[in-house]
Amino acid sequence: MRIVIVGGVAAGMSAASRARRFNPDAQIVVFERGEQISYGACGLPYVIGGEVEDFDRLIARTPEQMRARGIGVRLRHDVTGVDAAAATITVTDRATGQSCTEPYDRLLLATGVSPVRPDWAVTPLGGVHVLRDIPDGEALDASVRGAKRACIVGGGYIGLELAEAMSARGLSVVMLEKGPEVAGRTLDLGYQRRVRAELERHGVDVRCGVTVQGLTGKERVSGVQTDRGLVRADLVVVAVGVKPNVALAKAAGARLGRTGAVAVNARQETSVPGVFSAGDNTESVHRVTRRRVHIPLGLTANRMGRIAGVNMAGGEARFPGVVGTGIFKTFDLGVARTGLTQTDADALGLNAVSVDVSSTDHAGYHRTSRPIHVRLTAEKGTGRLLGAQLVGENHLSVKRVDVVAALLGERATAQDLFDADLAYAPPFSGVWDVLLVAADRLHRQV
Repeated sequence: MRIVIVGGVAAGMSAASRARRFNPDAQIVVFERGEQISYGACGLPYVIGGEVEDFDRLIARTPEQMRARGIGVRLRHDVTGVDAAAATITVTDRATGQSCTEPYDRLLLATGVSPVRPDWAVTPLGGVHVLRDIPDGEALDASVRGAKRACIVGGGYIGLELAEAMSARGLSVVMLEKGPEVAGRTLDLGYQRRVRAELERHGVDVRCGVTVQGLTGKERVSGVQTDRGLVRADLVVVAVGVKPNVALAKAAGARLGRTGAVAVNARQETSVPGVFSAGDNTESVHRVTRRRVHIPLGLTANRMGRIAGVNMAGGEARFPGVVGTGIFKTFDLGVARTGLTQTDADALGLNAVSVDVSSTDHAGYHRTSRPIHVRLTAEKGTGRLLGAQLVGENHLSVKRVDVVAALLGERATAQDLFDADLAYAPPFSGVWDVLLVAADRLHRQV
């Protein structure tokens, strides 16, 4: 059996490793257009900010390590076409420019996503960046060294983390967000405002409801033109979102979902026999709503890849779906969410209610206790737990979100969360853990 994987990193390399374990006799080849096959992309902002020594620290596995495990790795190779009828792919060697066809018995498309670049961001000006992979990070790091004023366009995960990183490097930072608040797709309004307040407390100039119209400058960017005037900047980071890379899936004849990502079944199979898809280019099922969603996150990609690897190698495994759990840090604030926000529930027409609890992350009498804010959301009538949002001044404390995330997969109720036997000790938990307090109040309302 010949298993061909297009794309490395989380999904591709997880699939390759799992397929090798499950079927030691399979021939496995990974084609990667870049220089690295396995690295922690989530760590990129922390290298920029100086919390991680260098980009090499993000490398998880080298090509040599994977080859030693019997997995073929071909770097700097672009897969440009798929002929599903012939079960072949077209590959171009970026070093020589030569193209050839390669056969497969099973094909995995792990092509990931690309940063969205609005028309105004397609420019030859220096100092304009996106951040998706290590080469992006290296280019951005080089620009930071000669910059004084940074403008971050977009208030999502990447933008929020980079605001802290740029500030740590001594730059003045302006954040432009088209929506009414930062973290708009992640949190409800009150929690968005807490994040914005943290940015502003650390000197970030946050401007929401602003539309970018263009860039100014000669060889290097000197400003960002908006509908509310010019923002002076010699460094611009475009962080307005990502789009799934689906060109190869289309070439293979695979069906795309309503999200625009590749549609698959629970075995990560596309609509084309023998062709699988996993990772950021692929949609999944939301375990709370049962709807198809596209939530490109590293752990999700890793899990999808494992499932695809087993099935391509002849086994049987199924991906259960996602609940949309996410977490990030900006300055001294940790932020996490899982499941649905109240805004999400309202948009879906669910009869939902939320409760908010503000307390301390552990016993208030302990000298290290810090404020934490929790919102739980449930369905009225059934009490079904829908989601949680946490914002805490000790960023590690918001990992409590994992408790709710685990319960969401079981379609638990607010009462089930209240009944959970959570660990307690003063340095770790409050006298009555903040999650239990919120669950008790929520149960009384549903």
